[in-house]
Amino acid sequence: MSIDIDPLPDAAGLTVTDHIENTQFELYTDRPVDPAAAPETAHYFPVDASVTVETGGIEIPRVAVVEARSGDGTLLTRGDDYALPAGEYHVGIDPAPTKLYLSFSSPFSVSTTDRTTRIDLDAPAEVTLGFRSLHQVPAGTIETPTDPESLMDAVSLLGSALQTTSPERSFPTLRGHPPLIEPGERLRVPDRVEPTDSGVRIVVPPEYRYLYPVVSLAYYFAAEVVPGDPPRIEGDGWTHALEPDFERRAAEALRQAFHFDCLARTEGFYPVDLHERETTALDLDWGRLYDLPLATRLGEYLAVPFERVEPELPQWTLTTDVRPEPENVELLPFVAGELSIVRAPETVTPATAGADNGLGFFRGPRTEAAALGPDEFVRGAAEAPPAAPTRGADASGERGAVAADTEFVQPEPVDTVEHAWVGAGVPLDANKATLDAYHRRLEAGAVEQSRISVLVVCNDEQMRAEGEVADLYGLRDMVQFDIDVRHDLTREEMREALASDVDFLHYIGHVDDRGMQCTDEYLDLTNEDLAVGVSAFLLNACQSYQQGEALVHRGSRGGIVTLTDVANSPATQLGRIIARLMNSGFNLRTALHVAKRELITGHQYIVVGDGGTTICQSRSGGAVVINITECLNTSYDVSTKIYPNGPHGLGTLTTLNLDSVTSDYYVPADINARDVLRDDFQNFLELETLPVFIDDELTWTDSLRLS
Repeated sequence: MSIDIDPLPDAAGLTVTDHIENTQFELYTDRPVDPAAAPETAHYFPVDASVTVETGGIEIPRVAVVEARSGDGTLLTRGDDYALPAGEYHVGIDPAPTKLYLSFSSPFSVSTTDRTTRIDLDAPAEVTLGFRSLHQVPAGTIETPTDPESLMDAVSLLGSALQTTSPERSFPTLRGHPPLIEPGERLRVPDRVEPTDSGVRIVVPPEYRYLYPVVSLAYYFAAEVVPGDPPRIEGDGWTHALEPDFERRAAEALRQAFHFDCLARTEGFYPVDLHERETTALDLDWGRLYDLPLATRLGEYLAVPFERVEPELPQWTLTTDVRPEPENVELLPFVAGELSIVRAPETVTPATAGADNGLGFFRGPRTEAAALGPDEFVRGAAEAPPAAPTRGADASGERGAVAADTEFVQPEPVDTVEHAWVGAGVPLDANKATLDAYHRRLEAGAVEQSRISVLVVCNDEQMRAEGEVADLYGLRDMVQFDIDVRHDLTREEMREALASDVDFLHYIGHVDDRGMQCTDEYLDLTNEDLAVGVSAFLLNACQSYQQGEALVHRGSRGGIVTLTDVANSPATQLGRIIARLMNSGFNLRTALHVAKRELITGHQYIVVGDGGTTICQSRSGGAVVINITECLNTSYDVSTKIYPNGPHGLGTLTTLNLDSVTSDYYVPADINARDVLRDDFQNFLELETLPVFIDDELTWTDSLRLS
């Protein structure tokens, strides 16, 4: 079982452990309870585990929205302060580290404080609690020849993972993970992968450069992809052209359809006050659109000119460049599952040393010493320790896992928050995504314990200041951390550290072409045959890309690395920022995006592997960044960006716990609140440790006091 439910040892309540998502949280009751297994069918929505307890109330140690449905599933109300009379109820609580449902027969009331949500029954009664992990896995693997025309049949099955073709598939929990794809001699489809007849067809020439950019559309529209020209999307009686400017128009179709689904779904199971629905300038019959079949509804969506829709759209989260080559077909389900905008660049611009590539810092293989202050140094080559090894060959006679002459490439700029790159070359300012890292996302199975382990390794006396980041991990009241700080490791000790079962490694020290510096000699991960148990990492050292890519190659999910030499002081500052963001539940890509807002030197870093990797969930679910745009005498204007994060992906409902914010939004969200009273805002800041930008300077909610 992926979820365990146990009584609290020293309080009245339950501990819920989700072994897949590595999450543990507590629920409190008004008396000690002894949970008894209950049928999963006791709940309106599907659950992974269910227990019954006798209690007069449930307290959740977070501010949440409580959704009440009648015994037949009819939505009655949704909020954080209400009461209902006697009846049979199914209650959902959001957000929570797992999907959380209560079923009971009793009058009840809902109330919240600035830190908790309570559900109180009129008298003690049996309450059945259901939990569903937010983890998603593919139903199977499709084997297919990799020529473009044959591959179309496999791509046409990506939409089989959708749990509905209604607009509710814009909720991440109703979009299953697409089936995997791997090369084979002929098409083989697992029994559990069944095509969805949506009535939508995507017609493109049988070439990788046309097929790859429509994989997210094929998944989200459950579309059949067929060869033909000109490129187009079509249904019964309508056609939507994808030329001229094929990739742009494909991206626009995805963004427009997704946005309209989020608006139309308010006519269904979740009739919330959605900000985007309330503010749209489009006069469409959303109730009629909701009831239409997918193909007919999509045709009416795309009949609206994109120019009318574009001003209302949030900034999309991710663009992925996938080189149009057959060796990249296995990554397509992962890219589609993230609803990424996809481009297929046939040519790339090399980022040669000394060239003006728009990033300024990449002027050559080494930072100019003259640019450093008198007390500053770079984290590159230190004085060579005794018996420093030379680069050698591995058992196969080849060089290490990462070639020393790896080509740097300059991808075209993107309009999205995040940018990933699939294929040959090391991308500047983009996540170098790899197949093995994505597979490890799926392999994150049961763990022996639910504490988050962080290892901070500092292998240089001059960098001890960054070692203090250990104080920044574990500042959470819902997640338990084990934090270990180690200094001056030998080569053998470093091997043991890398092999340990650690959720996050924060390495501080020197790296050069000999590998990671240890006290006796260097450890070159590209040549060494070593086991890697570290899940995610920050290698805060000069030119650590190759060592980081080797970590991913040998077992890690992903990490943050450097492309050039980095000066010690800004590297220390960035290390502290990343530590706080990872502790707050941000994923690698979004954490680095926020760090770049504060430090221009952040562009010297990129993510390798799975950029969606987190080490824990944020308290509020999403990745939240607060911007104070104006400070008045007694109030504040606040702009808050909420990014998709882990299971709380695109389409998640969200809002702010501020009196002046009364509507829901869908993620990615940009929520503006004006004239927020000081006390209300101060209470809001105390709910969770989050980054705050004031005049483009970064601070944190736990250190900000309003005056």
